[in-house]
Amino acid sequence: MAVAELSPSYKTQLKPSQILPLSSRFSGHRKVTLQALPRASRNTGIRCSVAPNEVQTPIAGHTGGKTSKPECYGIFCLTYDLKKEEETKSWKKLITIAVSGAAGMISNHLLFKLASGLVFGPDQPIALKLLGSEKSLQALEGVAMELEDSLYPLLREVSISIDPYEVFQDAEWALLIGAKPRGPGMERAGLLDINGRIYAEQGKALNAVASPNVKVIVVGNPCNTNALICLKNAPNIPAKNFHALTRLDENRAKCQLALKAGVFYDKVSNMTIWGNHSTTQVPDFLNAKIDGIPVKEVIKDHKWLEEEFTVKVQKRGGALIQKWGRSSAASTAVSIVDAIKSLITPTPPGDWFSSGVYTNGNPYGIAEDLVFSMPCRSKGDGDYELVTDVIFDDYLCRRIKKSEEELLAEKRCTAHLIGEGIAVCDLPAGDTMLPGEM
Repeated sequence: MAVAELSPSYKTQLKPSQILPLSSRFSGHRKVTLQALPRASRNTGIRCSVAPNEVQTPIAGHTGGKTSKPECYGIFCLTYDLKKEEETKSWKKLITIAVSGAAGMISNHLLFKLASGLVFGPDQPIALKLLGSEKSLQALEGVAMELEDSLYPLLREVSISIDPYEVFQDAEWALLIGAKPRGPGMERAGLLDINGRIYAEQGKALNAVASPNVKVIVVGNPCNTNALICLKNAPNIPAKNFHALTRLDENRAKCQLALKAGVFYDKVSNMTIWGNHSTTQVPDFLNAKIDGIPVKEVIKDHKWLEEEFTVKVQKRGGALIQKWGRSSAASTAVSIVDAIKSLITPTPPGDWFSSGVYTNGNPYGIAEDLVFSMPCRSKGDGDYELVTDVIFDDYLCRRIKKSEEELLAEKRCTAHLIGEGIAVCDLPAGDTMLPGEM
């Protein structure tokens, strides 16, 4: 695999010609040319896993020959004529998936699930477009090398860049994981501003170059407000297409209910996380079911539900950090997979899933123009509808209202990033940010 070796003095953004292809698109092409890229500058070199003196004679049925490019190595100097019978006609049309923060721990788990066919299916070829920063570019090259070495037949293309306008080009799914972690002494308003600026820029890039119906899942925290900022900066993309990831919270809630009830977690359904991805989130045990029976009829200890259960879910990330020494990565990747599959697979009858989505037109009386986690159902076409057959009591309404007030305050604090004037940060007293944001 040829990858660009950047010198320490490299300061400019990558140009389109510097995006690094891992493999060429297969579906729909009869002839595929694989070649190394020209030098980006005098200080740029090319490395490859096949040395020039190791190149063998092309196998029968293929035509090999040196290209006009002076710097190509091994397999990247060969041209293949693909026979018609070799084309995998049963495969679907290739889809493009963009991932930001692609050199991070969450992506390290997620990318290989995507490439394996676990997410979109065993007959769905994909192209991965990976966004990093100047600081992470070398690590991103390592990610591309590992993907290459994994020999995933469905992975037809991989490219890397530090320019969102390149990575988001024609993207049909955008998984936005990259965000700045909260540093020592950083105020919550500061983190909202720093990451909000990142997501404002990414929203503009998506608006300019992504597929008009791109589905966007925001993982970087604070994810609800980051998703709102992103969608506000992408007016050409339906606001309904933006999601803030609260599926990990839902999975954690299902786990705790299953443990308490003494059942396996697949018996837990209709679990909703309401509100913000923070410690004001509301794990809804009123509408949840265990083996089809309302949770409150199965778990009679209602004090446990209102106090211990709720706090366990809200603070699960912190408990994991204390044990593991770092925030969750593998389980977050699994929850991203679950979130995607919930949109591309029909929701089982009577069940639903949680996602942070745009509140305009919601049937619950929640303030509009927010990204708020609510119960959703999907027909498996990538779209969703909000669930209407839910019940509320005073306890649930009070908790939802508290999370709503927090998100309204976060919105005011980022008004300058969503075109609503000067920011006013009147965040509620107390620090409700999740440990992963620290």
